[in-house]
Order: sequence, then C-alpha cells, then structure tokens
Amino acid sequence: MFWFLLITMVVVVAAVTLAVVGGGDSEVLPEVAPEQLVDPLPLSRPVDGADVEALRLPVAARGYRMEDVDDVLDRLSAELAERDARIAELEAALAGAKAGGEATEGEER
Repeated sequence: MFWFLLITMVVVVAAVTLAVVGGGDSEVLPEVAPEQLVDPLPLSRPVDGADVEALRLPVAARGYRMEDVDDVLDRLSAELAERDARIAELEAALAGAKAGGEATEGEER
C-alpha cells in the first residue's frame, strides 16, 4: 500500500510539473481581451444620477471588489441628485428675484 501511494504521488507531481514547466509553446492561460465599458458616461452633457446608476464597470479575473465600487457609485449618484436639486432650487430663487426686481423697476417709473 505504501509503495502504491508513493508511486501515485510521484506520478501526480511529475504530471503537474510537466504541465506547468513543460507546457510547450502554448500558454497555460490564453490572453483575454479586456472588457470595455458598453455605455460610458455621456460626454455631450453633464452626468446625472441615472447615468451613474446605469454605469457598470467591467470585471476581470483580478478585478475590483464589486460591492465596494457599487457603494461608491451609490453615494456618488445620491450626491449628484442632491447637487442637481440644490442647483434647481437656486436657479428658481434667482429667477424669482430677477422677476421681482424687474417688477419693482417698472413700478418706480
């Protein structure tokens, strides 16, 4: 029994060694084209929350931790939505102030 296990172990070690070292001209792992973003962020307009929510980063064998990146993207999306709401609020207040200023100027004349 001992000799059988010893011979089996030698054969397995030899096979693994030949596969790793003596693999010939072929590569052990063939090169794979990297994934590309299918729908990158738009260049023609500002990025909004929906763009960030729809964005999916490519994954590779030695890729990133998806949960961590998704958390960052969720935070970025929320901050963009908050920023856009604040900008809209300020633009509405500015438009109201301009309209009120023009009405006051018209009354003074």
